[in-house]
Amino acid sequence: MRTRTMLMLLAGAAGLALAALALYAATRPDQFRIERSLRIAAPPERVFPLINDLHGFNTWNPFARKDPNLQGSYSGPASGPGARYAWQGNKDVGRGSMEILNATASSQVAMRLDFIEPFEAHNLVDFTLVPEGGATTVTWAMHGPAPFVSKLMGIFFPMERMVGPDFEAGLATLKALAEKP
Repeated sequence: MRTRTMLMLLAGAAGLALAALALYAATRPDQFRIERSLRIAAPPERVFPLINDLHGFNTWNPFARKDPNLQGSYSGPASGPGARYAWQGNKDVGRGSMEILNATASSQVAMRLDFIEPFEAHNLVDFTLVPEGGATTVTWAMHGPAPFVSKLMGIFFPMERMVGPDFEAGLATLKALAEKP
């Protein structure tokens, strides 16, 4: 009898803890945004093609580097709006596609990013290039909806910590490519 009471108390406490966790997750924002910036010692005209052309983008894309056997295909125009890239890779990169939605020469590129695996997500990605003398500050941002499951997972695995370092690594590689003489 005593063991049964103890088990019921433990189950009740666990239920309350789960309910509190769910309530906390529900209070999290309905949208997320991750952003990183880096100053590159090159003019925007040199940096822009490495973003606006998805072939160039994938020379520094940190996510493409996570799977040496990544399978990808390009479609649409070579660069600019309508340029698309679809990929399928290991558990680190999953399966999905990206498409350039909008581009303003040497200053901005907007993309739609659709993940299919390991989870479905539909986000927007923005690159802004701001000239500063002979240099360019590049900002890479991703934003989108945060459904309840994402909010709950984010308590334990914050998107900022999961994706932010990849953005930093990608921008560092972009910097190295754009600054080559």
